[in-house]
Formats: sequence, C-alpha cells, structure tokens
Amino acid sequence: MAQATLKVEGMSCGHCVKSVEGALKQAGASGTVDLNAKTVTVQYDESKLNLDAIKAAIEDQGYDVV
Repeated sequence: MAQATLKVEGMSCGHCVKSVEGALKQAGASGTVDLNAKTVTVQYDESKLNLDAIKAAIEDQGYDVV
C-alpha cells in the first residue's frame, strides 16, 4: 500500500471534504482530508492505481492539485 500527501487548492468547507473523499473512493483509494492545511493524505494500491489517476479524480471535482 502506497501513501502520498497532496496539496489541494480550492477546498473551503465540509462539502469540499466530502467531494474529495468521494472522488478518492470512486477512484479506488482512501484518504484523509485536512481542510486547514489544504492537504489530502491518500492511501492506494499502486498495482491498481497511480498517483496521476488520483490527482485527475480530485481535479475532476473542481479542485487544483498543486
């Protein structure tokens, strides 16, 4: 299991947290969103999923992964 912490811009409320968590789940990953730090710590199986796909799933929800 791999883990990465991503900086995500544009999150400002609980709805944002739910959107990002939902995107991760849909992509096949899990994660913890820190709204104050604007980060997402993601756990994923790198044999099934890569970091680019996770970033794309978050960006599809309207947030910027920097």
